[in-house]
Amino acid sequence: MSPLIAPRAEPAPPTHLRSLRVSLADGAATTVHVAAHDLSATRVRVARLTRPEPLAAWCARTRTAEAIVGGFFVRPHGRPLGELRTHGIARESTAFTAPWDRVRACLHIDRGAVAIVGREQLCTAPRGDLLQAGPLLVRDGVPTSFDGADPEGFTAGQAQFDSDISDGRHPRAALALTGDGRLLALACDGRAADEAGLTLAELADVLVELGAEHAMNLDGGGSTSLVCGGALRNVPRGAFETVIPGGRPVSTAVVFAPR
Repeated sequence: MSPLIAPRAEPAPPTHLRSLRVSLADGAATTVHVAAHDLSATRVRVARLTRPEPLAAWCARTRTAEAIVGGFFVRPHGRPLGELRTHGIARESTAFTAPWDRVRACLHIDRGAVAIVGREQLCTAPRGDLLQAGPLLVRDGVPTSFDGADPEGFTAGQAQFDSDISDGRHPRAALALTGDGRLLALACDGRAADEAGLTLAELADVLVELGAEHAMNLDGGGSTSLVCGGALRNVPRGAFETVIPGGRPVSTAVVFAPR
């Protein structure tokens, strides 16, 4: 008699994680992974990795169970692109070119208070942690990203990037604050026959549907990485149908931990 081989039991996903199938207007679809963190019970911080490293590997090495990719970085050395502060101290980074350095969206964390705002809404040297990325996707529950619009200069300033990040559908990552006190960490798949990815405008619409009051875009493409419950939940791809096992090395992350 042949031995009975039972499938290996996979651990159940965390209860604060959802993976949703999103249908788009032209019939395409993509998978969106959302980790919802209760801010009353969660400590949020910005992490500057000591060297570029895949987020999943960094989380495993540092025993970090919950994190999402942070801001952009400059290739090939991985220097963070955009303003970066931890504990109120400005960290080494390459500034966005003017005038976009003064307006691009930021995550700001000060004494437990979390805000997603344009840089112009903060003082010159804010306390706490600051991660600048962008663009802002949602303000006061209304999408602020529209196809063809460029209020934060990502098309005009694309020379600092590999390409115009606002053009087309791609894997993407985002953070959103909801009206009921949650912080959503979202990553969408893309660059596959059955995974279309999202435009920035489509990402903004998805976030509003999920209850976002304020939201911002993070680094995306092959850098898109969401670790939840100690596991990488999305499928990073660098090019069409080209999976990056474990994800691309990144330079910053947003970390969530119990208070």
